[in-house]
Amino acid sequence: MDFDYNGGNTTNTNKRVFNRLGGGQSANDASNHNHLQQNQKVCHHWRAGRCNRFPCPYLHRELSAPPTHAAVNGGVGAKRGFVGNDSSSSFSGRRGNNGNNSNYSNRWGRFGNKGDGRGVRGGSVEKVCTYWVQGHCNRGDTCRFLHSWSLGDGFSLLTQLEGHQKVISGIALPSGSDKLYTGSKDETVRVWDCQSGQCMGVINLGGEVGCMISEGPWIFVGTPNVVKAWNTQTNTDLSLTGPVGQVYTLVVGNDLLFAGTQDGSILVWKFNAATYNFEPAASLNDHKMAVVSLVVGANRLYSGSMDHSIKVWSLETLQCVQTLKDHTSVVMSLLCWEQFLLSCSLDQTIKVWAATESGNLEVTYTHKEEHVGYAVPGLLTLCGMHDLEGKPILLCSSNDSSVHLFDLPSFSEKGKIFAKQEIRAIQTGPGGLFFTGDGTGQVRVWNSVAVPTATT
Repeated sequence: MDFDYNGGNTTNTNKRVFNRLGGGQSANDASNHNHLQQNQKVCHHWRAGRCNRFPCPYLHRELSAPPTHAAVNGGVGAKRGFVGNDSSSSFSGRRGNNGNNSNYSNRWGRFGNKGDGRGVRGGSVEKVCTYWVQGHCNRGDTCRFLHSWSLGDGFSLLTQLEGHQKVISGIALPSGSDKLYTGSKDETVRVWDCQSGQCMGVINLGGEVGCMISEGPWIFVGTPNVVKAWNTQTNTDLSLTGPVGQVYTLVVGNDLLFAGTQDGSILVWKFNAATYNFEPAASLNDHKMAVVSLVVGANRLYSGSMDHSIKVWSLETLQCVQTLKDHTSVVMSLLCWEQFLLSCSLDQTIKVWAATESGNLEVTYTHKEEHVGYAVPGLLTLCGMHDLEGKPILLCSSNDSSVHLFDLPSFSEKGKIFAKQEIRAIQTGPGGLFFTGDGTGQVRVWNSVAVPTATT
């Protein structure tokens, strides 16, 4: 890879990672922060749902009693594993082997999916004001459109990372590194310092980035006809050939690297410690069109395709053991939560799959995305995390340039994030951080915050 450094000092001290982006405050920092906020007032623009100041000198929460012990100490989300404080409710990437899911099957969507209206204040329309985006809305507090990139409580915008010129297709945080990596269809990977938020370098790949993941110290980047593998600790740089066309999705499981490709194949490599290289292991060819989503859980590989199907593969035999055909359009993203598989599609649905007594997966709940307007949005990306109370949250982006945040398993809406163009990449980070990348090339860093509870 061509790595063009922009200069700047680096550090490997993990305790300081994301300090300037808002994560991992020290005890002294937290004490000073609380002392500063004791004398602050609640922002009235925030109360109206349209504060556009960043950072805002006033509180973006209602004054209340101090948060509970659980709210303070819960929910330091793990990268990629999504493991929160509550181990019984985790996005661990493992789907349980329990065949009987009757305890959960009647819980999905039990509170409805309309949400409770949190964050909707002053009769605002759930649409970002076009004039505010351009910097010249003269309606102020009387504007009925949002003067904010988000709606709801429990999260806040920390910073924006500018530099990419096209859609963000991957975000990665390798273990043992204090760098954030973002990949784009502008044919580059940018390296960001987590202390300062500054771009430290640009990796020129010579082809569009179709996807990017990290596993341990490794970063894997899917490009046309090749997978780039880079170890951030040893600076090992490998090119894995074999894919035909764009590589759309990557996942690691059972010491194997899987790549979903444009020609419908899933290529498999196994790491050879002796040669410190990835050697071809298999090619899975049951899909009829491009494979665009992969996830691993419970000794299974799940693949979603443009042929509208999800295939279930045994990680031991690499044989297809089931084909799921309930979606009616492209299966864009897959996610494992507890003993469930979640899938989203351009058919505007999120489907929840659970194993029957026979071991086969069946749909136990379908969430249909509704939209007020001329078009119903297709769904693009799923990501799981926990809030600061350890409760599971599902993030789902759609091609109407928004991300919905849902409580699980109720699917009640917790909040909404907006962008200028559709968000194709969502990634969780340490300390309640999460990242979104949109079609303009902008990356936003978000932070989970405690939600005040009513006191009697």
